[in-house]
Amino acid sequence: MGQCYKPELTRRTLLKSAAVLPATILFARDISRSDHEAKRKPHILYLMTDQHRADCLGCAGNKVIRTPYLDSIAEQGVIFSSAYSSTPSCTPARSAILTGLSPWHHGMLGYGRIADEYPFELPQALRNTGYYLFGIGKMHWYPQKKLRGYHGTLVDESGRAETPGFVSDYRLWFKQQAPDLDPDATGIGWNDYRAKPYALAEQLHPTRWTADRAVDFIEEYDRPEPFLLKVSFARPHSPYDPPQRFMDMYNEDDMPAPCVGDWAARYAPHEDPPNPSLWHGDLGIQQAKKSRQGYYASITFIDEQIGRILAALRKQGMYDNTLIIFFSDHGDMLADHHLWRKTYPYEGSAKIPMLLRWPKDMGMDRQRGKTLPQPVELRDVLPTLLDAAAAPIPNHLDGRSMLELVRGNTRRWRPFIDLEHSMCYSEDHWSALTNGKFKYIYYAYDGREQLFNLTNDPREPSPSKGLGELHDLAGESSCRDVLLQWRQHLIEHLSERGKDFVSDGKLAIRKNRLLYSPNYPGKTAGGGFS
Repeated sequence: MGQCYKPELTRRTLLKSAAVLPATILFARDISRSDHEAKRKPHILYLMTDQHRADCLGCAGNKVIRTPYLDSIAEQGVIFSSAYSSTPSCTPARSAILTGLSPWHHGMLGYGRIADEYPFELPQALRNTGYYLFGIGKMHWYPQKKLRGYHGTLVDESGRAETPGFVSDYRLWFKQQAPDLDPDATGIGWNDYRAKPYALAEQLHPTRWTADRAVDFIEEYDRPEPFLLKVSFARPHSPYDPPQRFMDMYNEDDMPAPCVGDWAARYAPHEDPPNPSLWHGDLGIQQAKKSRQGYYASITFIDEQIGRILAALRKQGMYDNTLIIFFSDHGDMLADHHLWRKTYPYEGSAKIPMLLRWPKDMGMDRQRGKTLPQPVELRDVLPTLLDAAAAPIPNHLDGRSMLELVRGNTRRWRPFIDLEHSMCYSEDHWSALTNGKFKYIYYAYDGREQLFNLTNDPREPSPSKGLGELHDLAGESSCRDVLLQWRQHLIEHLSERGKDFVSDGKLAIRKNRLLYSPNYPGKTAGGGFS
């Protein structure tokens, strides 16, 4: 392993190497606003993980996982305890972030290709307010190197190559660092349930590469305008492949057992031997715990790297004037209810971590360290960042600034958030609503309904408390009025979509898959399942 590993290139060498870094990293100045005006705005550090469950943070009440640096962001800011990804798979989640819109309005109802261009997008909107934007890590756009308003990007797209001739910046760097090694030497796949320690030197791992590039950016930044730095980690999405020292931090037997609802038996069967990329199947508690060991260790690895990024901000004197937002695109079922991966309405898949820490000069110090229960969603990221930049928030956005909740303006906040996903792994496609206390789910293929009390539902007796949804209340006579109320809310929400969704005042049965709504820009593109 070690004989082919070369020392990391210096920042100066990297900047000279067009094979490793594209010319877009050269920080060409093209902002017309005055330096004085720009300095009034905070820097923005936009931290993102991929497939990160809401309950996998220490600050979320998980007593097993170790996330001290993410916890510090919550301590100095707020944690949103009812944060969701409306369409919980990678690309539609990123469309919500880009556009500030709901699934029907940005057009992606499931996993496909993000549109080439939307009329109003986050990067260009922030650039227009005087920010210098740079993105590092997983973008998952199409085309893959499209800047969308960023001044530059350094992309880690794993082995994905959707654009002809595309090779990610991480893979180019890896080839230069270790020309005789295989970046996939660990031997587990992108949707694998198995966990193994990373087979190569830690410095070669994409999680480390992403943080190294972010630290480089912060340490070298000397422009007058404020920056928005997007740092998008490709983990803890499988492969669950942290370095050995992080695996060693966790005892497999200490991992929380999966939550399995009294309604979930339909998802227990699986092939024998099981497909490493299966989406459902009871593989036993011990396998679930082994997978969770690798998953938890991957998150702690990311947390340590975020600590390095925060330290770089402090070293450069930028920390106090930086707004920090952290979230994920969706969660990971990790065998809850015998399900794996994502695209489901259940908490493990659809509920996400969401942290927000604001600069000192914004005040609101009495709010720091609080947990805010109002339902928020990825569509709220764009208006929040516009608010932080003191920029106008367009009326067409479905999202709202989460800074309003920090300010205490809660009376007119949305009462619930909508969730949905088109057919993906199975023939099921569903729509749901939740306020963080109750959740109503409608499966449109056959008309099944589920209702969960997220507050009082019995929880798995584990140190992390689990995510419940163990008992489906839809068939209980004592809950009929509650069920009818939530069903009516969904009818009203879907009514703008026409008779395919609501017919004669009732939720319609839909047998066909609808991946894109009529609001999807341009020609419909194909897209595989991830």
